[in-house]
Amino acid sequence: MTDRTVEDRGPALVYANFVSDLAVGLGAGEVLERWAEQAPRKVWLLRPGDVLLTPVPVDREFRGYAARLLGLPLEELAAVVVPPLAGASMADAVRAAGLLGTVRELVRHRPGLGLLPTALDESSVLLARELGLPVIPYGEPGPTARALRAASVLNTKSGFREAARELGIRVPEGGVCDQAGLRSLAARMVAAYGEVVVKPDRSAGGHGLVFHSAASPALPAAGPGLEGGWVVEERVDVAHSVSVQLDTGPRGCAVVYSGEMRVEHGAFTGYESPLHGPAAAARAELEEWGLRLGGLLAREGYAGPFSVDAVVTRDGTLFANESNVRRTATTTPHAMIARLVREAGREETDWLVGRHRSARPYAFGEVVRLLEERGLAWDPGRGEGVVLYMGGPADGRSWRYAVAGGSRERTAELEARLASALAFEG
Repeated sequence: MTDRTVEDRGPALVYANFVSDLAVGLGAGEVLERWAEQAPRKVWLLRPGDVLLTPVPVDREFRGYAARLLGLPLEELAAVVVPPLAGASMADAVRAAGLLGTVRELVRHRPGLGLLPTALDESSVLLARELGLPVIPYGEPGPTARALRAASVLNTKSGFREAARELGIRVPEGGVCDQAGLRSLAARMVAAYGEVVVKPDRSAGGHGLVFHSAASPALPAAGPGLEGGWVVEERVDVAHSVSVQLDTGPRGCAVVYSGEMRVEHGAFTGYESPLHGPAAAARAELEEWGLRLGGLLAREGYAGPFSVDAVVTRDGTLFANESNVRRTATTTPHAMIARLVREAGREETDWLVGRHRSARPYAFGEVVRLLEERGLAWDPGRGEGVVLYMGGPADGRSWRYAVAGGSRERTAELEARLASALAFEG
């Protein structure tokens, strides 16, 4: 159980550039701010000699918790906070905050450092060159313009649909249009299929997605972060939302893991791996599709992580929705679990990530103690347990967690006990 991109590297400047135009337009201020709040989870990637560049502070109590589980001194989890700059990339925020000199000094004292970005965009590559750093996993001379373009295009719904047609990957019936053509395309699609999904061409996490039918005539309008085109697709009868995460590069393309996504109103809320139950029948086809896309990305010069998201209909048909050519919501939690499991002397495990609200607010330390009292805390001896991979939420209630057990049944049991301990809503 491994994340090749993270494990096969030297020292890193872990660059948590959640604020990137790769997934959504930089004008989507509130959306990008919410995503940036997840940056503290990147501490789980740190090793001695690494430094984290983060858009939000990493609470000392959470860093201490992570350090204990990773078996590292607290001072090894070094972080530099880069205050976000509205409408700008994180690289521009580094410059605007006057932090280039600080980062250069850190680089000078850490020979062999490379930049490990969350999203491989043009601004991160330019920053790496400014700092004199290679981009992981490219080395010198770094990613080409062709590789950057491939990452950008395949982070759009339309770019993925075009690639899918070339690669023989099944996608729902649909079309692409600009804002002016949206009403006409939506009307034709509704007449043909009854209900459709309208998606911004460049978006992630369900941002801007709406379900549309004759009974709901209102259509989305362009807004901050939604300045591009639109994709309108037939709404298929979804039974399961699934995803495969892969890694591609000079050694070829490999599946890292696959699993089932937890989705509410089109937005990601959790993940379970490996695939089990009825959704497991789609695994071979899903992973084959991922390998085909990985071959295309490799030919374009891209190296690193990517994923393919898909749905399984009630009749068992698999349809692909999109590709995410970047680190996703599951890559860091998976790397964390893989690291903890490996250090516990195991190679494989069943795992999940979830997000739920507790019945009342808790301080982070309270929940850590509660997990220990209930026998739910991560146990390196057994290689199982619950990990609070995001620290304490601002409201004290919206908890993100990972659970690993030796089997699907054991993982489900641990999550059920966690839900009971914190009286999760719903």
